[in-house]
Amino acid sequence: MNILTTRSYKGETDWCAIANLIDACETVDRLGEEVSATELKLVLDAPKLDQARDVQLWEDGNYKLIGLALLDMPDSPEEIDASLWFYVHPKVRGAGLEKDIIKWGEKRLREVGKERNLPAKLRTYSREDKTDEMRLLEKQGFEVDRYFWTMARSLAEPIPAPEFPADFALTHVSGEQDIQPWVEMFNQSFIDHWNHHDLTAETVRYWMQDPNYQPELDLIAVSGDRKFAAFCDCQIKPQKNARSPTKDGWIELLGTRRDFRKMGLGKAMLLAGLHKLKAAGANTAKLSVDADSLTGATKLYKSVGFRPMETWIEWVKTV
Repeated sequence: MNILTTRSYKGETDWCAIANLIDACETVDRLGEEVSATELKLVLDAPKLDQARDVQLWEDGNYKLIGLALLDMPDSPEEIDASLWFYVHPKVRGAGLEKDIIKWGEKRLREVGKERNLPAKLRTYSREDKTDEMRLLEKQGFEVDRYFWTMARSLAEPIPAPEFPADFALTHVSGEQDIQPWVEMFNQSFIDHWNHHDLTAETVRYWMQDPNYQPELDLIAVSGDRKFAAFCDCQIKPQKNARSPTKDGWIELLGTRRDFRKMGLGKAMLLAGLHKLKAAGANTAKLSVDADSLTGATKLYKSVGFRPMETWIEWVKTV
C-alpha cells in the first residue's frame, strides 16, 4: 500500500469525499442494513461527538479518501461501551488499513478509559457472509457477542387491521412538547433490553433534524390518562431506495412501556406502522432485531409475516 496520511474530520468540506467512499463501499458490499451517507452525516455531526478525536480519515498519496472510522461512546457511569464504525475503499482492502483502523480505535478508547477511570469495551459488527472481515476481527482479538437479523415483509400481502385496547388512541409525535415524554417512554420500554443505553431529549431533538424524518410516521399509542404507552417509529429512506429494486420502509423502533405490556399494544403499533408505510408508498417493510431478544420480538415479527433476510454479528473486545 502507498504511504497514507491521517487527519481529523473537518465537517462540511469532507462530505463529498465521504459520500463517494460510502457509495464505493455500498456498490461492492450491497449491505441492506448499512448506514447511508445521509444517516452517517447525522452521526458525525452529533453534538456530543468529539469530531477532533473520535473521527479519523485516511487518505492516499493523491489525497483521496480511502478510509473512515468513527468511535461512538455513549455516556455511562459504569463502563465505556464504544462502537467502532469503519469504511475502507474496496480497492485497498486487505492491505493492512483495516488493522490500522482497529488499532486507532483501541488507542483512542484507552485514552478515554484513562480520562474517565472506567473499564472499556470495543464493539463492531459484520454481516455473517463477509468471511474476510470476520477472519480479520477474530485475528484482532474480537469475539462474537450477539446476533441480529434484518427481517422483511412484503406490503403487497394483506395487513391485518390493528386492534387497540379500549381507551388507547393512536397518534404521532407533534413537536417539542412530545420529546420528553417520548424519551421517558423509550427508556422505560428498553431498559431490560440487551446493551441498553438511555436516550436523552437532546439526542432525540437532534434526530428530528434528519431531512428524512417524518413526524407523521413516528407513531405513539396514548392511554386514556394521556400517558405515552407504546411507539412505532417508521421511516422511508430515499437514499437507500435509490439503490434498491424495491421501495423499502423501515420499522426503526418499536416498543411498549413496561406497565402497558401484555395488552396487545406492540402488535397493534406494528400493524399500524405497516399500514402507514404502505400508504406512504413503500412496498416492502424491513427492520432489525436482536435474534436472541428476551421480549418475544422475533416471535411478534414472524407472526405478522416478517422473515429473516440477513444475519449480522456484533463483535466485542475488552480494551
